[in-house]
Amino acid sequence: MIPVVTPEEMHVIDQSAPESVDQLIQRAGIATAWRARQIMKGTYGKCVIAIVGKGNNGADGRVAAEYLSSWGVKVRIITTEQATSTIPPCDLVIDAAYGTGLKRDYVSPQSSYPVLAVDIPSGICGLTGEVLGKPLKADETITFQAMKPGHLLAPGMSHCGAISIADIGLDVSKAKSHVIEDIDIMSWLPKRSVEQHKWDSACWVIGGSSGMSGAPFLASQAAQRSGCGYVRMSVPGNQADTFSEIVGFPISKTKWDKEITQAEVSRFHSIVLGPGLGRSESAISALQRLIPTINAQLVLDADALFAIGKNFPLARSEDRRIILTPHDREFEYLTGHRPSKDRLKDVQEAAQQMNAIVLLKGPTTVIAHPDGRSFVVNTGDQRLATAGTGDVLSGIIGGILAQGVSPFKAAAIGAWIHGRASKRCPAVGMIASDLLKPISEVLNETYMG
Repeated sequence: MIPVVTPEEMHVIDQSAPESVDQLIQRAGIATAWRARQIMKGTYGKCVIAIVGKGNNGADGRVAAEYLSSWGVKVRIITTEQATSTIPPCDLVIDAAYGTGLKRDYVSPQSSYPVLAVDIPSGICGLTGEVLGKPLKADETITFQAMKPGHLLAPGMSHCGAISIADIGLDVSKAKSHVIEDIDIMSWLPKRSVEQHKWDSACWVIGGSSGMSGAPFLASQAAQRSGCGYVRMSVPGNQADTFSEIVGFPISKTKWDKEITQAEVSRFHSIVLGPGLGRSESAISALQRLIPTINAQLVLDADALFAIGKNFPLARSEDRRIILTPHDREFEYLTGHRPSKDRLKDVQEAAQQMNAIVLLKGPTTVIAHPDGRSFVVNTGDQRLATAGTGDVLSGIIGGILAQGVSPFKAAAIGAWIHGRASKRCPAVGMIASDLLKPISEVLNETYMG
């Protein structure tokens, strides 16, 4: 996992370091110079323009310039006051004008040459990813010890390019937020046993309504593709035949919660509630009666989130975890407000308020635990902005959860697989069902390492 800290948290970490600020600047500058050398594939005949400000970010750039110059690179330092509208010809621009703490607009000189940003592209807010003014788009950003939210949140993430993290000896072990890496997923995925039985990983999907029967079907298929051994699907008022490997279980159109008995629930390791269920009075009432009674791992999505709203109590024992999977509008149902620009903080607060795992969908997915920890998953892209992909995500999470993975990790694994699967689909014209087959492909490649 890659630590993620806010600019304020990084300031505290800097202040707590046994090394002086000058020593840390030296380390950051050397790391920047070395990365610049690697990008240019050498130093002979190379020219670098370093744009530097007055603060520590500018100091990092000046140290990098000194080292590059000592290696034979022709370096020209331009201060923010000297900068014109365009950057002179060079092999590489080092953007060290402003760091993650910038709070005002900055208009960068424009460049048609490769750009290496120091810590973060100047003009991107390190906390929110907000664009302040007109920053350069970096081809690569080198940051130190930990990532910042601004590297991960839109629109800042589209300005950072590839991100490399240099170790300069700071202690970030107390970071509560982390970006999930491939190796984490490999270590968290459930181990498959030769003695596996289908009921060892059973998931029940309850959803669907008139005109929305596809939603629970997508979630059910996603649960199967994620390795779940047995998937049951129930749609209020509809017949049980699903014409697939999914097992149908009929329930009444109204007051169907009375048919979800504890004896039946006890056979399942996870239950997904809400995809396409609708917002009729009977559906909302059934959900509100059912949720407090289910002693099983729950994934609440879509209309189940509307049903519980922000004042519905989700109190439960520590071994009964609930995962909420809202997009921005559904987040408002739960909290009374849309996510702010500080998305990590908002999701962390929502998890504590709701006493549940909260997964906020978006260009970057944030998953928060009530204890203050959070995971960030950035494997997806704009392809997922289409109807039905949220149903697929809830099904993947339900499937992983049914295989014995803890809810916090199951939510992160689900978001990671969801994003990776989307990358195997058409860049234009992808529909939610396109995601289903790549789910198992991604999982199989991950299991094989």
